[in-house]
Amino acid sequence: MKINKAIYYLLGASMLATITSCNDFLDTEPITEQSVSIDNPIKTAADAENRMNTIYTAFGNEYWQLDYFFNGDAQTEISYAGADNVQNFQQDEYRIVATNPNVERDWKYLYGFINDCNMILNYVDQVSDPSLTSSRKDQMKAEAAIFRALYYFHAVQLWGDIPLVTKAVIGVNANNFDEVYSQVYPARKTVQEAYDLIISDLEGAIANAPSGTEKYRANKNFAYGLLAKVYASKPNPDWTKVKQNASNISGVSLLPVYDQLFDGTHEANAESIFEADGNAGTVWAWGPSMFYGTDWKKFNVPSNDLVKAFNDAGDTQRLNSSVKFSTVSWSDKYWTSSSYPFMYKMRKTDGTQNFYILRYADILLLQAEAAVRTADYSGAAGFINQVRTRAGLAPVTITSETDGMQKVLQERKLELAFEGHRWFDLKRTGTAIAILSQQKDGNGIALPYAANINQNRLLWPIPQGQRDNNQNLTQNSGY
Repeated sequence: MKINKAIYYLLGASMLATITSCNDFLDTEPITEQSVSIDNPIKTAADAENRMNTIYTAFGNEYWQLDYFFNGDAQTEISYAGADNVQNFQQDEYRIVATNPNVERDWKYLYGFINDCNMILNYVDQVSDPSLTSSRKDQMKAEAAIFRALYYFHAVQLWGDIPLVTKAVIGVNANNFDEVYSQVYPARKTVQEAYDLIISDLEGAIANAPSGTEKYRANKNFAYGLLAKVYASKPNPDWTKVKQNASNISGVSLLPVYDQLFDGTHEANAESIFEADGNAGTVWAWGPSMFYGTDWKKFNVPSNDLVKAFNDAGDTQRLNSSVKFSTVSWSDKYWTSSSYPFMYKMRKTDGTQNFYILRYADILLLQAEAAVRTADYSGAAGFINQVRTRAGLAPVTITSETDGMQKVLQERKLELAFEGHRWFDLKRTGTAIAILSQQKDGNGIALPYAANINQNRLLWPIPQGQRDNNQNLTQNSGY
């Protein structure tokens, strides 16, 4: 098998432009020191800035515009798959197979994004252009490290044990052949090793990351927030570290009105920690049209369960900001055509929609979770009630860990619906099987596919196409 082909299957097509004609030197002749000239692919300050732009324009990619939100919500009780794509139904109904094209493409996307980060981390220090200052290099590496950590955090939650690729392969010679092979044909590393790399990347990036006021950059607050979520999600969570990193976030506060978060006139607001910028043209935000509009049946159709949960809680503010009912030309087994729901948080369909990767309410509820796990029930209620007060709801009290976790999860469900968090919240808290196996339709009848959820289905299969091209990749149990 040619290494250049394996690179494509492992890391995705976005990497190919950076690889020096591998088929010219890997197929027939022995590799010698003279076989290949490996030059730094980043030669000037402009090259480096273009590489950084590539990292940020990834938020216009299909992964961020569609798959991230689908993966986080359609696999849970807050939305149905919607649309008519059979591969999406597999996700929604916990019957994914290893050849599912969504799984394959998300693997390629994530490792392609990681490769873009590695290009900066591996090569920017070698740029001799005097206009690229050492402080700017340090900031670039900090931003790239934060993003690499973000993408590995997504990958480890989706697949469990994963390859950890830290080198952007641009060529091969006798000296680096073994390293190239290990990066192109990597074996999976343990979940713990993945979290160790994620934490190292984030903690190492904080000193040189942009200020938290730069909402569209991988900033210090974002690094602290990710660290808090990582320490809560890793094996044997460290709740002291969760609290510490969450409390390091500064200069943010809840917006006074919930709908201001999504009305399109409050971008880069006080509650935002990091958001993707569609308004200024950094990305073309085509994603909202995948979720909102009456021209065709959209993805992530709000579930009967979610609407009932809002109504049962008297939570009209967040219901009206999260779900929009309209008359459509179709109906299904869940909703009638005269009152069909759409997710409404991303409602601008002109390409200028911003969307949050992390906002302060998420962190407040994570702090509540950490407080519950450490038996600070009064403190936990205080964090939850900050979020509830903004929504016009009465305060809660917490009496035990079980009571507290139920209230944390319920609040996260209502506050963060359709922001891509629910699947990972349920997995992190160990409640996914118990909650998702009990899903019901609008008539209170059990959804037949809810019985499919089991421990194996909490992880995706390693894509079969990747395993076909890399014999070092093992498969997850149950696939």
